[in-house]
Amino acid sequence: MRSSRPPAPAPVPFSPQAARAHRVGLGLTPDQVAAGMAAHGVRLLPGHVLGWESGEFRPDEAEFIALARALWCPAVQLMGAPPASLRDFRLARELTAAQAAARIGMSPRGYTTAELTGRWTGDEAQSAALAEVLGLRLRDLLVVTGGAAELADRLRQCVAGRWQAQLSAVARLVPVPGATLSAVLAALQSEYQVTTHWGATAPAAPPQTPVEDRFWTLLAARDTGGLPV
Repeated sequence: MRSSRPPAPAPVPFSPQAARAHRVGLGLTPDQVAAGMAAHGVRLLPGHVLGWESGEFRPDEAEFIALARALWCPAVQLMGAPPASLRDFRLARELTAAQAAARIGMSPRGYTTAELTGRWTGDEAQSAALAEVLGLRLRDLLVVTGGAAELADRLRQCVAGRWQAQLSAVARLVPVPGATLSAVLAALQSEYQVTTHWGATAPAAPPQTPVEDRFWTLLAARDTGGLPV
């Protein structure tokens, strides 16, 4: 019988070397780091700090956020690699799942499910809030919400048929002002759709640039509602 339990969360992204380098750079002892973490609501023994630095074990989410604050550094600097998932970007902003859900306007369960499964079910407004709350570029938003492949497919349908039929679906994936999105999709269709006219010896060839790359270029030149491309 297949289990209905949700997948367990992955270990917190963490670099022991970065944690030690920040502590040593500040001239702090493990005892002082533990005391600093206690000021942020996480109480533990100095041995935990040494255990993290040796790679013996990793901090959990609350410990990770408190450690970053005790070391006076952005949390992303303790990850060892750029954020690559929805959860990574949330931790980089030092937010709990419940805090992120509240700011986005989702239920905690719905948001946590999105992190665990990699499937985003938020509407256009929630997608825009997600990008703003987590400081995501629109391209990063598509990656962490699992929408990159769907966007590419929708854009191909835009240039092959009527872009208006894809507008609402693309708006859910890329939450920018409707007028902006309409103008970009219309421009894409104009550039990529091959048409034949009376008297023409041959149809014009569409651009060689992949349609999704051209989409981002056109979008970057327009009003995106304050969200970086």
